[in-house]
Amino acid sequence: MGEPIKKKAKTEATPQWWKESVVYQIYPSSFKDDNGDGWGDIKGITSKLDYLKNLGVDIIWCSPMYKSPQADMGYDIADYKDMDPKYGTMDDIGTLFSELKKRDMKMMMDLVVNHTSNQHPWFLEAKKSKDNPKRDWYIWKAPKGTDEDGKPIPPNNWCQLLGDAKSAWEYCEETGEFYLCLFTLEQPDLNWENPDVRLAVHDIMEFWISRGACGFRMDVINLISKDQAFPDAPQNMPPGYKYQNGNEFYVNGPRMHEYLQEMYSKVLSKHDTITVGEMPGISDPKEIIRTVGSDAGELNMIFIFDIVDIDNEGKQRLTLKSFNASDMARILTKWETTMLENDGWNSLFVNNHDQPRAVSRYTDDSDEWRVKGAKLICLMQSTLAGTLYVYQGEELGMRNVPESWDPATDYKDIEAINYWAKSLELHHDNGAKLKEAKHILQKKSRDNARTPMQWTSGVNAGFSPEGVKAWMRVNDDYHQINAEAQVDTPGEAHDGGMSVYQFYRRALANRKEHKDVFVYGGYEQVGLDCEPEKVFAYVRTPRPGTDDKGFLAVLNFSAEEVKWTIPQGKEVVKWAAGNYGPEGIEKGTEGEIMLRPWEGLLGILRA
Repeated sequence: MGEPIKKKAKTEATPQWWKESVVYQIYPSSFKDDNGDGWGDIKGITSKLDYLKNLGVDIIWCSPMYKSPQADMGYDIADYKDMDPKYGTMDDIGTLFSELKKRDMKMMMDLVVNHTSNQHPWFLEAKKSKDNPKRDWYIWKAPKGTDEDGKPIPPNNWCQLLGDAKSAWEYCEETGEFYLCLFTLEQPDLNWENPDVRLAVHDIMEFWISRGACGFRMDVINLISKDQAFPDAPQNMPPGYKYQNGNEFYVNGPRMHEYLQEMYSKVLSKHDTITVGEMPGISDPKEIIRTVGSDAGELNMIFIFDIVDIDNEGKQRLTLKSFNASDMARILTKWETTMLENDGWNSLFVNNHDQPRAVSRYTDDSDEWRVKGAKLICLMQSTLAGTLYVYQGEELGMRNVPESWDPATDYKDIEAINYWAKSLELHHDNGAKLKEAKHILQKKSRDNARTPMQWTSGVNAGFSPEGVKAWMRVNDDYHQINAEAQVDTPGEAHDGGMSVYQFYRRALANRKEHKDVFVYGGYEQVGLDCEPEKVFAYVRTPRPGTDDKGFLAVLNFSAEEVKWTIPQGKEVVKWAAGNYGPEGIEKGTEGEIMLRPWEGLLGILRA
């Protein structure tokens, strides 16, 4: 895919404000309920801006709060220019923009334009008749035929992405045709082949920029161009699956680059914005540089999914595969070096609203090791090159829901609901298989990231007032893990006594203080001959022309003690930070050192 990468003699990045920024993702329904209805809202976000400013956040990105029937938690949009009453009003969002500006903070909007809600006025018009002016704003196809029961057969065999037992096509009785809906039947895909659709998207972007948005996170933006032949997908799902994954026919489709370049030319080039594209299913460096290269004229950066797909079996997300530090290092090093060598840019993320909690996925989230694990992840994320994204609760070390939760009642996400229904259908008489399915949900469900934010040890974890039932069950561990217990606890001066929040706050400040190293500097993986399956280590060097120091990061992503040798030629002056506290950094600065389970160290190198 794409043109060959032309290597550039480059080992550091070109400065831009959005490269240095720390972005904090808010999942609004679960962040803070201000009006006491059990649902997070805009006023709740505004009430916590000082908490975020104190942490070191520069930009907030809020998942969609537009008017929506909430079939997919707001990613099914019925009006792009109004707020859903569940969240508040346009006056409320105006106040949020104003309060952010007072704190020298910004807001990035979530742009969801691969699809709309089936309640959007555009779609309501489109489904009325085949000659409606809005008809070709969506993708309609005649049935392939009828089955033995006389039911219409979908145009091809693609499966839904949030319910792979279902067809990606939904039949419309009114007009006798199917419409494409890659995610859920309530989310019909827009037809980007129609220039009027693209103009409408540009108009939405200008609308929000004019109101103060500093840029956009673009939802599944690499799915907007489909192979217009709409062919059947090859067999790529487990035996017995009726429908197949059609990724190869719409991931980075034939006109995607054209559409993104048009968006840049017509809108983004006129404003100084931050843009990040959610682009699942693509990990080819040449193809990605076509989008995020400094002269690409498309997007600033994308979310590359390799690091969060690390435990997937094949194309299926709700699966489990083992991995180790070597696998993590291979992925992260690939993208650090690719971007530096080709003047592209990384997004640094290990959490978002569609992923399980990072401390549960990459480390041991038990009571014994959770704090160490959360700080280890922080140490890694804050010292790699790229724009750093922190997801709500990550700074507290929030973890996955307990194994005891009941998939039938406690899980709320449409993907989890569909998965459990399919498991019951396939394995209703197989207790072992159902137990395995429940285990996979606990490890991988999107619900893990969507439990209410844990503000206090009080009722509803401080998310909603007493006497109110939150829209989703609060994680059982909120008495132990909450912001109130972490923001001002004693011990800020010492790593070990620090809470996870305080460790993040110091790490983000350190990143900004040494931005010529951690944001813009060079990268080299080291220690490949010393326990690479357990330890991920790398050196960050200062951008040429600056007087900063180099740093060595040593990260033990294992539950074992490890003897690790400091590489020849890398002279550690002192260990500046670690997740075991002051005693943890009292180690030798040359030769062999002992790393404890889940231990991370950051050392200053002699110039």
